[in-house]
Amino acid sequence: MLKGYGQFCPLAKAAELLCERWTMIVIRELVAGSHQFNELRRGLPLMSPTLLSRRLKQLTEVGVIRKIVDNTGKQLYELTVAGHELEPLVKMMGVWGHRWAKSQFEDHDLDVGLLMWDIRRGVNSACFPARQLVIEFNFTDAPKGKGQWWLVSENGDVDLCLKAPGYDVDLVIKSTVRALTMFWMCKQTMGEALKSGELTLLGPTDLRELLPVWLQGSPLARMGAESLTVNPRSP
Repeated sequence: MLKGYGQFCPLAKAAELLCERWTMIVIRELVAGSHQFNELRRGLPLMSPTLLSRRLKQLTEVGVIRKIVDNTGKQLYELTVAGHELEPLVKMMGVWGHRWAKSQFEDHDLDVGLLMWDIRRGVNSACFPARQLVIEFNFTDAPKGKGQWWLVSENGDVDLCLKAPGYDVDLVIKSTVRALTMFWMCKQTMGEALKSGELTLLGPTDLRELLPVWLQGSPLARMGAESLTVNPRSP
């Protein structure tokens, strides 16, 4: 039973449903396209499985999401009509956060696993060559065991690997976690990261020149950056 505010105001009623810890972040993951429990966990690495199960149950009970079973027998979560109506709110909160609740990119905010998961689902794979493409990310300051990641793209599908996939690598991106996070959050350009030396590229010229096309930054961060261009007022 959700604890209420004791008010009939529709905003208060919405806050009762949405303002519990992690709830809007869970909805963000569903909006971003995660459907399986383990996919949601990858986007919520600090959320315990027990709490995630509880939030999913609560959101199901109030009609924001529903559980379905696909033709392979997997249990999936998807947004209902009520859930899809929250998408503009998720985007507006992301834009507002980019403008006014700015991260200082301190160590406790940096998570290379979350960064790579977000990159994996946010890349523009439509511009990749039709053949298989393997991109290695080499982080110079990541925790032990998380310094190398691989994106494997083929036929429009992009997989993320923490172990070498066994294919020839086409492009290597070497960076600090902070530098690539700041680029992904639209806080610095690819040119600025390259000029600083915190990010380097190894590979053929055509793939290096294609990088700004397929790796454009987080969709939410891009909307926030675009809003600053349209309405440049800031503190």
